[in-house]
Amino acid sequence: ETDEKRILIVEDETVIRDAVSAYLERENYAVRGVGDGQSAVEEFQKHSFDLVILDLMLPKLSGERVCRAIRDVSNVPIIMLTAKSDTMAVVEGLEAGADDYVSKPFKVAELLARIRTRLRRITHQSGNQEAYNPAHIERDGLVMDRSQHTVSVYGHNANLTPLEFDLLFLLASNENEVISRTTLLKEVWGYADAGDTRLVSVHIQRLRAKVEKGPEHPDFIHTVQGIGYKFCTSSENIK
Repeated sequence: ETDEKRILIVEDETVIRDAVSAYLERENYAVRGVGDGQSAVEEFQKHSFDLVILDLMLPKLSGERVCRAIRDVSNVPIIMLTAKSDTMAVVEGLEAGADDYVSKPFKVAELLARIRTRLRRITHQSGNQEAYNPAHIERDGLVMDRSQHTVSVYGHNANLTPLEFDLLFLLASNENEVISRTTLLKEVWGYADAGDTRLVSVHIQRLRAKVEKGPEHPDFIHTVQGIGYKFCTSSENIK
């Protein structure tokens, strides 16, 4: 059927790559698997994919560099596979543009849940908006349109990934309310229970780099120490 979602798996361990591929194909995804970073970039240039599963430790080109290469041209969801012990690599992968990660060894069902969440967000955003008025947010220089999936800041287009859009939209639509990192993990990432709060911190950092004039002194997204974040604007910030 034409609605089949296409997934690229980049994993140098053949056993893992084949097992995950077989499992996803049973779930009716169209899967391409490659074993090194160079092939991943070439494959991505040749074909269109709806989601990428990316191992961080790869021959020829690191997962982080593959991630950056994909992000240069696409906002496709990227889920990283990482070794449990490698906490620094997780942060580097997230900073490179990944949306989420699963630690090895992992249950394929857990990976599938992550895939479904990321793909569902995109389908939900692009489909059936006509049934109700598209949500539109305007706050001191920031304009978000949910049906068009666009964000402009002080008249300039901000190129956000679907996940970054969701994160900003949730914060902006609850203006002046403090939202905890746990709530953000649940609402934006779809985590049923407590997840890694670094996911939130690094994404907020990435978001600020795209929407704030001065990320160190944000106009919009403010940190509330020990709890989470709050979106608020003050008109004197606006030039």
